[in-house]
Amino acid sequence: MTVTGVAAAQAAGEQETIDEKKAVTYLEAIREGLWEEMEADESVFILGEDIARYGGAFKLTDGFLDHFGADRVIDTPISEAAIVGAAIGASHRGLKPVCEMQFIDFIAPAFDMLVNFAAKSRYRTQIGAQIVVRGPCGGGGRGGPFHSQNVESYFLNVAGIKMVAPATAYDAKGLIKAAIRDPDPVLYFEHKFLYRRVKEVLPDEDYVVAIGSARIAREGGGLTIVTFGQMVHKSLEAAEKISAEDGAEVEVIDLRSLNPMDDETIIGSVRKTGRCLIVHEAPRTGGIAGEITARINELCFEWLDAPVRRVTGPDTPVPFSPPLEDYFLVQVDDIVKASRWLLAY
Repeated sequence: MTVTGVAAAQAAGEQETIDEKKAVTYLEAIREGLWEEMEADESVFILGEDIARYGGAFKLTDGFLDHFGADRVIDTPISEAAIVGAAIGASHRGLKPVCEMQFIDFIAPAFDMLVNFAAKSRYRTQIGAQIVVRGPCGGGGRGGPFHSQNVESYFLNVAGIKMVAPATAYDAKGLIKAAIRDPDPVLYFEHKFLYRRVKEVLPDEDYVVAIGSARIAREGGGLTIVTFGQMVHKSLEAAEKISAEDGAEVEVIDLRSLNPMDDETIIGSVRKTGRCLIVHEAPRTGGIAGEITARINELCFEWLDAPVRRVTGPDTPVPFSPPLEDYFLVQVDDIVKASRWLLAY
């Protein structure tokens, strides 16, 4: 290698090291977005259980209390209904609250506040409830049936609530900023299994990811997989396996936004490939896959070369036992098997 080549290689290695140091995790990306919005807008504040002095169950808000003060970083009683109710009231006074559910499973006690007050606020009063309710969802952490759920289908039938579920650090930051700025209630689902496993270098400049926009995570012409959250990564792994072993190219759509949903991207992809597989971690019956299937049947049935299929969790609580939880959770081989069935149809 020439001297110039050695210098170039060293420079490339140094750049890679620098980029690796600049890369932030999924959790840090949420934290950055939240911090920047609080810095930029004094009406933004956060509230939840153990988020102030303790810094949150996953340490996402660690240091916020010291920097922003007790008026904007508020520890609350163990009452999710009170947390969301107080946030709705604050939003009607011009503030922009971000509520943390310590685990998204605990959103259940706040269901009435979200469905009958926040979601209907604009319809009843012409004043939107500008609140964000965020929290860790999903399994894989051996948390058992009360700390591992995915709750998106509970709220899919509720007009007036938006829902987002980022799969990457870039989207995690861009979507938390978009959610805070949105004039209506947004549920922000962050898969806890991604917190410290997903990492990337983020732009220095301010940016948002538009709510309602999906992204094509991988292009292909043989099959469309529609998914979100952690399942994006498993679907991408399955797509690579199918490409290497079967020679078929699978397109993977990362929904990012669950409500509103980006019908245009979904339908455009299915019309191109003629086949669709929908993957989500939550149980099958009443899951979001059923809604997506209905939209595909309504909007592009004549383009289908095979029936739409689903790969989901079974209709059971999330088990605590590690082997049982692994059986419950969608695995890469489950996606590969269903994809091959569709490709061969």
